[in-house]
Amino acid sequence: MKNVVLLGPPGAGKGTVAARLVQEFKFLHVSTGDMLREEVAQNTPLGQLAKGYMARGELVPDEVILSMVRQRVDAKKGVLFDGFPRTIAQAEGLERFTTVDLVIFLEVEQEEVVRRLSSRVVCSACGAVYNLITQPPRVQGKCDQCGGTLVQREDDKPEVVARRFAVYMRDSAPLVAYYEGRGMLRRVRADRSPDEVFQAIAEVLRS
Repeated sequence: MKNVVLLGPPGAGKGTVAARLVQEFKFLHVSTGDMLREEVAQNTPLGQLAKGYMARGELVPDEVILSMVRQRVDAKKGVLFDGFPRTIAQAEGLERFTTVDLVIFLEVEQEEVVRRLSSRVVCSACGAVYNLITQPPRVQGKCDQCGGTLVQREDDKPEVVARRFAVYMRDSAPLVAYYEGRGMLRRVRADRSPDEVFQAIAEVLRS
């Protein structure tokens, strides 16, 4: 069983395709974004620390992220790392306690990222995610599942999305060259439907 890293800018569709990959290939799913949001929701010391960085669209410090990931995956196989590592330092830190066998890079332009993310809303009660363009709720502003109020996350506002993309290009894009230089990287176009993206990745995993 392989350990796989799923790379791509915010809004590339990593979370959507990761959910299907986990179901199909039985990966242990590690999303540092989800882990951090859990910490924020529970108002833990780590959550309080991370909240300021996330609201500004900045990266949480490497040592905090690595410690959190190590607790979950130390030496395990069959892990899908969703949007992690985000820096070369994180990639090197990850390799100190587990292996990476394959890296999938979801390619998408900034304009598409801003369009997608600034259209995303989440249920304040149950956390269900909607996209006002591609997957709108049946009743405007209300969750289909529980009737809760739909809100836009602070880090999905257009100006923050643009900053997040800039931070990604500055800090995370070098990972593409890092993994490509080691012969581990496969590129998949993410400006297609979620089903097409999933099928393309599944083909890579099975080959």
